[in-house]
Formats: sequence, C-alpha cells, structure tokens
Amino acid sequence: MSDRADQVADEDVVVAQDVDEEPIEANRRLFEGWRLTTISVFAGLYAFFHMAALNGLSIERWTGIELPLLPSFPMETWNFRIVHVAGALIIGFLLFAASSFVRERRETPALERVAMVLLIPALFSLGVAIWFAMQIAGGTMWNGIDETIRFREIWLFGAPLWFATVGGIVVGWFSSRHRAGFAMPDIVLSVCAVTVAAYLITIYGTLMRNSTGTPFAPIGISMAAVAGTVLIMEMTRRVAGLALVVISVVFLAYVFIGPTLPGFLNAPAVTWERFFSQVYTDAGILGPTTAVSSTYIILFIIFAAFLQASKVGDYFVNFAFAVAGRSRGGPAKVAIFASGLMGMINGTSAGNVVATGSLTIPLMKKVGYKKQTAGAVEAAASTGGQIMPPIMGAGAFIMAEITGIPYTDIALAAVIPALLYFVSVYFMVDFEAAKLGMRGMSKDEIPNIVKMAKRVYLFLPIVMLIVALFMGYSVIRAGTLATIAAAVVSWVTPYPMGLRKTGQAFEIAGIMSIQIIAVCACAGIIVGVISLTGVGARFSSLLLGIADTSQLLALFFAMCIAILLGMGMPTTAAYAVAASVVAPGLVQLGIPLLTAHFFVFYFAVLSAITPPVALASYAAAGISGANPMATSVTSFKIGIAAFIVPFMFFYNGALLMDGTWAQVIRAGITATIGVFLLSAGVQGWFLGGRTVWFNRVLLILAALFMIEGGWSTDLIGVALAAAVYLVQRFLRPDPSMTFDVRGAD
Repeated sequence: MSDRADQVADEDVVVAQDVDEEPIEANRRLFEGWRLTTISVFAGLYAFFHMAALNGLSIERWTGIELPLLPSFPMETWNFRIVHVAGALIIGFLLFAASSFVRERRETPALERVAMVLLIPALFSLGVAIWFAMQIAGGTMWNGIDETIRFREIWLFGAPLWFATVGGIVVGWFSSRHRAGFAMPDIVLSVCAVTVAAYLITIYGTLMRNSTGTPFAPIGISMAAVAGTVLIMEMTRRVAGLALVVISVVFLAYVFIGPTLPGFLNAPAVTWERFFSQVYTDAGILGPTTAVSSTYIILFIIFAAFLQASKVGDYFVNFAFAVAGRSRGGPAKVAIFASGLMGMINGTSAGNVVATGSLTIPLMKKVGYKKQTAGAVEAAASTGGQIMPPIMGAGAFIMAEITGIPYTDIALAAVIPALLYFVSVYFMVDFEAAKLGMRGMSKDEIPNIVKMAKRVYLFLPIVMLIVALFMGYSVIRAGTLATIAAAVVSWVTPYPMGLRKTGQAFEIAGIMSIQIIAVCACAGIIVGVISLTGVGARFSSLLLGIADTSQLLALFFAMCIAILLGMGMPTTAAYAVAASVVAPGLVQLGIPLLTAHFFVFYFAVLSAITPPVALASYAAAGISGANPMATSVTSFKIGIAAFIVPFMFFYNGALLMDGTWAQVIRAGITATIGVFLLSAGVQGWFLGGRTVWFNRVLLILAALFMIEGGWSTDLIGVALAAAVYLVQRFLRPDPSMTFDVRGAD
C-alpha cells in the first residue's frame, strides 16, 4: 500500500487534526463575500511583500521592465519598518474590532455617521502629507524653523490627524456593527495609519532624519509620532490586552514627570516635541523590536503558516502521541513533546496552549489528572517551547539583535537549559502519574508508531532549518529554505500545497503576524523611553548598589523585575523590555553578556506561568474548566526547575556551552541529577515510592547544592541524595507523617 493510502486508511486513529489552526478571537470580524476576499488578498500580499523584500527580490530584475510605482528590493531600512508597522495596523484595525462580539449588541448608525465625518480630516491630513511630499520632491527646503512650514504642519497636517485618530478610537469604543462588516471608525484609523507612514517616509527620505531631537526637526515628525504611538497602543489593546498598554503609558508618563521624581528615578526635562521626534526612529518604535518583527519573526510566522497549511503540525502532535501516549500519564507527556515542538515556532505561550491544549488537556483529564493539573502541565510545556532552540519563539533573534552575539552561538547555548526545563517537567508529570497510579492510553487510542515512523520525512523542514543555520546560511535564507521545504514535503501527503494553498498560507501568516507586530512596536515605545531618558543606566546603578551587599540578592531582585515586567505580555515583548531595563545592570555586575541576557530571557518567559498574572495558565484554565489562579499556582510548581536553571548557568557557565566539552558534559549530567532531585522533592516521590517530609526537604537541599557546579557542592548533593535513599530503603518511614498536629489531643 502506498504511503498516501496508509495515511488515508489510518484516519480513524489519527488523534490530532488542525491542532495548529489559530483560534478565532472574540473581537475578530468574520467577513464574507467581497470583504473576505479583500482582507484575504491584502493579508496575503502583506506577508508575501516581506518574503520578497527579505530575499531581495525585484520585479524589475525578473522582467527587465521598469515599474517606478513599485518598491525595489531590498528597501531602505527605516522605510521598510514603517511600511511593516503601517500594514499591520491597517489589517489589524479592519480585522479586530474595538470590543468583543461575545454579546449581541444593536448597531449604532449614529456613531457610524460620526465616524464618516471623522473620515474627512483623516483624508485631508493624508492629502496634505502627499502635498508635502510633492513640495519636497520639487526642491523645497524643509525644516522645523521656517514659520510657514511649521504653521502648515501643525494646522493642516497634525491637528486634523490628531482629531481623526483620537475621534476614531473613542467612537470605535462605543460603536457597534455586525461581525461580517467593516466599521467606519476602523476605516478612519486605517487611513490615519497610512497618513503617518506616508509623512514619515517622506520626511525620513530627506536630511530630516538627522535632525530628530533637535530644533531643526519639523514639528510634523512629532505630531505624526504621537498619532502613530496612540494607534499602536490601541492596536495592542485590541489584540493583546491592556497589560502592555498600561506599562507603555506608565513609561510615557515617566518622560514628563521624571524631572520631579527623587533619587535614581530623577530624569532630565525634555519637551514633548523633542521626545516624540525621536521615539518613532530606531531609538524606539523602529528599533530592535520592530527590526526583529519585520525580519525574523514574520519570516518564521510564514514558516509556521506553511506548516499549518500543509498539515505538518498535525503530524508533530500525532507523532508525539505515538511515541509517548502509552506511558503512564501519557497525554501529559505528549503535551510536553508536542508543545515543545509547536511552541518554539508559535512565538506565544498562550497561543500554543490554545493550539495544542484543546487536544491534550481533555485527554489528561480522561486518564485521571485533576482539571487544574491538566491545564498546568499544558501551560508549563507550552511556555517551555519559548526557550527551545533553534527558534525559541523568536527570542533568539531578538537576543542576537540586541547583543550582537551570533544567532548560532545563542541557539547552541540554549540547548542544555532547554533540556533541563523539559526533563524537569517530564519528571514532575511522571511522578504525579505514579502517585495517582495512572495508566497510559491503549494501543487502539493512539496512532501506529510504525506508520508514524514512515512519515518521519515530515520533520524535514525543521531539520533543513537547523542544518542551514549551522552551515552558516543567514537566518533569512535558512528560514526561506525551510518554508520552501514545508511546501515541497506537502506534495507527498494528502494535503499537497498548490498555488491556492500557498496563497492561503501567506494569508494565514499575514493575519497571524498582527498581534506580534503590534506588541513589538508597543514594546519599542518602552525601549525608546528607556534609551532616551537613561532610566536603564540608573537602574543598573541600583543593581550595583544591591550587589555590594550580596550578588545573589541582586540577581533575585533582577529576577523579580524581569518577571514583573513580563507579566501579561507575549514572550518577545517581555524579553525586549526586560533586556532594556535589567540586562545592562547585570552586565555591569561583571556577568558575561550572554549569561545576563539568558538570565533575563528565561524569567521574562516564565512570567507566563507566574501568579498572579499568568497568561498561559489562564488560557489553559479556560480549556480545562479549572480555577485560573489554582491552575497558575500548579503550573508554577510544575515549572519550578525553570526558576532554578538561570541561577545554575550563572554559577556554572558550562551549561551555556562556555567551557571544554568535558566541563559541558559534567555540568549537563550534574544539573540533570539536580532537577531530578528537585522534582522528586517537590512531588514527594523518590525511586519508586512516596517519601516522608524530611526526605523531601533533604532532596530539595541536595538539588540546590548541585546548582553551584563545583566538585565539593556536587559531592554534598550526591551524599544527601544517597542518605535519602538509605533512609527510604532501610528505615522506611511512614510517608503520611507531616507537620500537621491538628489531630493531636
């Protein structure tokens, strides 16, 4: 029987189907007819534009025909990033409403008419921006000193733009329209996004780029930047919630109240014109976060969309079921394997929970896990996907951009810490299953391992990505080759990708990218505040002061700040913000650059399972039906080793591949033993049986002694573990012994 026939014949035992399809958000519009065609084509062209630009394609080069109205690739960097953000805003405003469609509401035609009135100043400011471009192209000298130019920029361009932007947002909050139609307030905001982009591309195309932050900068730059900043924050609110927006507002407020604050928080006074003329440059919104989202992130979103369109994602999960489904607590181990594979590509812990958790969480409950434990396992596993090389949820690329360290060095350094995390989660769920006497899934409930093995070639896109990266290809070239491989591999499956499916994949990518682009742009606002006010340097001084008392205390303080800054945010934004605030201080403490950034990155990622704001845990609780807070506490417990691992590689750089192979191997072995002991102590299960409370304490102490990485501490840890074994093997204390004395009279 052919391979394709095998696949069709086995449809009755396939466990996973469409696991990587994006969930439909509560405020997402569901278009039909010409509206659906319009948004689909626009989203597909937006994603394809990035693929073309990143690979330096040129229609003129292909055809030999000059097309002056089309962009020639590669585009100028700032212009490319401006178009990148503007395109996401346009698609985002048309696709995501200002409020949820969960409750049926009456339409508000009066507010729609108000929005139609707001369209007039929006279009007027766009026309003025085009007029400015024509004047500049005609040789008019443009600067911020000429009073005539200043008057035109304030009253003909800036004021109408502000009025339309603020009015469109406010009217959008209160207006309502059926889910299948465009809303006029959102069309107004889309026009405003085009206006901001058109003006900035025009001005930054002249010498005015060098004048930002000086009196020579046209005030229109500041006014466009204000409108652009507000649009980005509103888009972020719609697609990622209020957490990042609130933090952005706090940082923006700091710019202007900083001069009145005492101590290390005191900041130099700055006018709004000077600040905003710089924030929409590579010092802020167009800086590292947007640089990464416009290149590596969107490229791997396209890769993920091709995997989704070719159904390779389903195979990943089915393969995980075939390999791990029959072991005790099988679905939990499947969640670890599958979520690690999917999560590294997904780029958001909560999104990965929804994608794979809708399948694994009900199955975990079926084999005996409590609701909150089932949700917590999926949350912890999905969060771990963000630290899994080679993609690391795009975190590796942001780290490379910020630090200047080659991507391959970062991906290689991430291997042992990621393995430690997943090994720890595996031990936690295995010990939990052992305590509860769980069984695995039956042979009839899972895909056939032999037939799954026959299709192992479906891993080829991931393998090609890794091989290309370590052969020295650029990330963009390697990602492009992997994307092409995903399409080619689909031709030997029942879901071959032709022209239509390829177009659908680009459409999926364009829509999937909106959230992460908005989040990265919003994080750029915070990065801009930090860089332009110098608050990061003052925070570094604070860390240095704490380190004079205790370096460990300084690290603990840095951990808390990284977690707090990351709460409620996707991984990329959480790391970008924490890296700007915390990492420079750690470097000044004498910590190696890579170690400092890995330390910050891990805790920014772990904010997704850290109470009280644990996005991944809350998403899992929504699927499992458990209490969100109880789920977040349990996921924190399951992922506890991850809170120890960053301290491990601080004390022992060999865990980040910094040392000889002998040192790296010894560090990996002792650290694995350490996380095993930690898991045993937390779960109260050691070498095949329950263990008494004082043995659990000794096991946790033994694990902590293995952190430092020295021979003496390792020997102490091994000796404590041996003592626990001897006590459990020969003295056999009653595991029911506890500290609780309420039963005593």
